[in-house]
Amino acid sequence: MNREIQLIKRPEAAPSHEHLKVVETEQPEPRQGEALVKLLYVSVDPYMRGRMSDAESYIAPFQLNEPMEGGVVAEVVQSKDDSLNQGDIVTAMLPWREYALVKADSVRKVDPSLGPVTTSLGILGMPGLTAYFGLMDIGQPQKGETLVVSGAAGAVGSTVVQIGKIVGCHVVGIAGSDEKTSYLMNELGVDEVINYKKENMADALANACPDGVDVYFDNVGGDISDRVYPLLNKYARIAQCGAIASYNVPNDQGPRMQMHLIKSSALIKGFTVGDYQTRFNEGFNYLSKWLKEGKLTYEETVQEGFETIPDAFFGLFEGKNIGKQLVKVSEPSSN
Repeated sequence: MNREIQLIKRPEAAPSHEHLKVVETEQPEPRQGEALVKLLYVSVDPYMRGRMSDAESYIAPFQLNEPMEGGVVAEVVQSKDDSLNQGDIVTAMLPWREYALVKADSVRKVDPSLGPVTTSLGILGMPGLTAYFGLMDIGQPQKGETLVVSGAAGAVGSTVVQIGKIVGCHVVGIAGSDEKTSYLMNELGVDEVINYKKENMADALANACPDGVDVYFDNVGGDISDRVYPLLNKYARIAQCGAIASYNVPNDQGPRMQMHLIKSSALIKGFTVGDYQTRFNEGFNYLSKWLKEGKLTYEETVQEGFETIPDAFFGLFEGKNIGKQLVKVSEPSSN
């Protein structure tokens, strides 16, 4: 049998097990031009929460009584396509289903010489590319400037802070535990760290950013961002990547930012990594180069077992992960 995890109810606030269901289906057989793959690793990401709602957005919502989907690493176990061979490791956007059918043009082969296969879901995948383009294209950081990153210990944020250090910024990372702030400072070399759950944000930011804020890479939104806006310098740049503080809060409201943007002549731009699809090779080349040179590192939080995917996903909204949150579903057949 073949298990899949379906969306059976749309959440109005925080998602929970009542919204998802593990369903058994038959294992499919590939037809000519297709391959059967088995999931090895599944990525869970905050943006998936938006797709659980039936609202117009930049990407179509998940359908009820159909499987959730996201980035995966998978192994080809049976192929009827000459360009895919049994044993190939590929990455793709696929349903949360233990075995799935794919076409060659819907997957990308993973080059194991670049690093562990899981990096294709993290620092050499969507999170790494999001960090690179959001910071370099929108943030345009300059040596000596102050860069503030919210959600700094997550998959995207932990890459942003490192790129910030590469280009010579004074980097301030905001996270929600002492373990995370220790990781940011001691392993990633962040200049100043703030635990927003323990510190007064206004005072902590003022102390960490004595010269104001030139670039703000925002993964969180909410109260944290409300405290950053008053510190924006003239012509500051804000890369609006996420707003996880509001994802599970219907009709979330807060202080108004417009006056701060006007006074600072700041630029704020929301984006998704898909905006940069035609430039993915550029980002991938820089990220892989920096990783090979030891200028970038990464952390992964890995749970095991297909049935644990929902809990790993829910944990994102409680800030449980450091770095990329993954679920290991199975071992490659060659092991």
